[in-house]
Amino acid sequence: MDADLWGLIALGLYALVAGAIVFIQPARCPEGWAIWWLYVVHRLYVPNVFHWRANGRCPFPPEGPAIIIANHRSPVDPLMIWMNHHLTPRGKGPIRVIGFVMAREYYEQPGVIGWICRAMQSIPIERDGKDVQGTRQALKRLKEGKLLGIFPEGGINTGPGLREADVGVAWLALTSRAPVYPVFLHGTPQRTSMTAPFYTFSRVRVSYGEPVDLSAYYGRRKNHELLREVTDLLMQRLAETGGLRSPRGDTS
Repeated sequence: MDADLWGLIALGLYALVAGAIVFIQPARCPEGWAIWWLYVVHRLYVPNVFHWRANGRCPFPPEGPAIIIANHRSPVDPLMIWMNHHLTPRGKGPIRVIGFVMAREYYEQPGVIGWICRAMQSIPIERDGKDVQGTRQALKRLKEGKLLGIFPEGGINTGPGLREADVGVAWLALTSRAPVYPVFLHGTPQRTSMTAPFYTFSRVRVSYGEPVDLSAYYGRRKNHELLREVTDLLMQRLAETGGLRSPRGDTS
């Protein structure tokens, strides 16, 4: 068999492998082709620009609802949380969308940014925190068995520690009874521009926490005092995940 024939056979095998990747891999992504291509770009972009590392396998469930809470230091934070979300302790899981609650002005931006926000099923809310429609949409997402991402601090926090969180996160957790997973982000880039962090080379470290057990609060009347207690508990667990003794940022 001559070299040309061997070359054709090799090219044919490469084509078969490429075809298998194109047509079989998206089967792991029930959300469609747009999410699959965003996932591919994401997997190439994040490790090279942000040198992403984590303290272990991602604990997010491969199916069913869950609330993911995280500190908010940079516009790139959602990308850091979505990275390796499919690599569970039990192996590879499906490619799932994490629908992040976000400010409406970013969601409604024209062009690529707005398209990505909508493709990733983000939930737009008003900054004043009094967006009933957004809260209902978030709850509906959880009842449909999907993942919801929340930055309880609200906007980006450039100061030390964690800011006080709105009690809406506790209301969603208690009403949906979905497990809550704390994720602490270290080293995400901060710049004066909202776009500069996306091309700022950094070393990002992600700490995953165990899901917070809120079953002791289920069935109780959801008044403001209860919601504040649960919110403070969630923020304390988030702080501990990041190596802080308290949400204020104490380390000793």
